[in-house]
Amino acid sequence: MRITIHYCTQCHWLLRAGWYAQELLQTFGEDLEQVALAPSHGGHFDVIADDEVIWERKRDGGFPDIKELKRRVRDRLDPERDLGHIDR
Repeated sequence: MRITIHYCTQCHWLLRAGWYAQELLQTFGEDLEQVALAPSHGGHFDVIADDEVIWERKRDGGFPDIKELKRRVRDRLDPERDLGHIDR
């Protein structure tokens, strides 16, 4: 699975995007083929897994809680995977 995080450079969301990328890589490691940061503009902040938007800031009401983002990635990658304390 390839994850792409589109973030708005005008809004200075690079650090947030980088933190999400680091959290996903730490949790899923080599199960992810790639986590990419893609600069954008116009207030965009989207997380795309392969070709499916799994989080869109405008549609989903802000930025995802990291637990929710990890759940959405897990549900596409390996629905049976236990995320430990996140699932409790």
